[in-house]
Amino acid sequence: MYNKWNDVKGKIDSQSPLIHCITSPIAINDCANAVLALGAKPIMAEHPLEVENITLMSKSLAISLANITDARAESIMISGKAACKAGISSVIDLVGVTCSKMRADLAKKYITQCRPAVIKGNVSEIKAVCGMGFDASSGIDVSDKDKVDSANPKSIEEMSYIVKNYAAANGCVVMASGETDIISDGKEVYHISNGSSRMADVTGTGCILNCITAVFMSVTDALTACVLAAAVLGISGELADDSRGLGTYHISLIDSLSLMDSEKFSQMAKIKKYNK
Repeated sequence: MYNKWNDVKGKIDSQSPLIHCITSPIAINDCANAVLALGAKPIMAEHPLEVENITLMSKSLAISLANITDARAESIMISGKAACKAGISSVIDLVGVTCSKMRADLAKKYITQCRPAVIKGNVSEIKAVCGMGFDASSGIDVSDKDKVDSANPKSIEEMSYIVKNYAAANGCVVMASGETDIISDGKEVYHISNGSSRMADVTGTGCILNCITAVFMSVTDALTACVLAAAVLGISGELADDSRGLGTYHISLIDSLSLMDSEKFSQMAKIKKYNK
């Protein structure tokens, strides 16, 4: 995966792909700027009467269930079905499926009818759509009970098994985000260990990851896109750590995305192929 950065980034720079993002209004500005920072072009259209045309003009589609409304829910299904029919790859972010039956039902409907190339969520959200037990006590955030981290290798091993099996069952790539991001296409499993604890203190970093995954996916396969997106955002979070406060950190995160190059990526990316 390390050697794919130059080729993939070169394609983004030369093609400036149009990325359709239907995302939370809370994070929409940051998501648009993150897409621009990587060299792609964002379009954030979400009206039900226009989204089909916008999706069909785009190279990939990013869907988020965050801060859902009736109109956005309708648009999500219209765009998802259009993308599926046209062979345009989509990624869905399962925000809030642990605490909202409406979002959980919409997620299942989207996965069944729109066949996304990538299903993304935190560990609790991935467990929820798998029909497994999960702890919903933390709202849209992963619960302490469900967290996987390097201090508990068994938790990473167990979640790797869940992610791999769910990916295989749905014929897609699954990305479980966290301290260690776990990504699988049902055959291979990758662990990404980049990131900063401060990223959790800034609203919208999960939505940013979703949208930049769509950026990479517009020029490469879904597995490579997920690995590169997780690593690049994590590295950017680390590079922004010198910032004094959260406001500055927020801006530095976007700065670091825009200034990412092959040297920084190759030196800082913590990508490990999991072989068990």
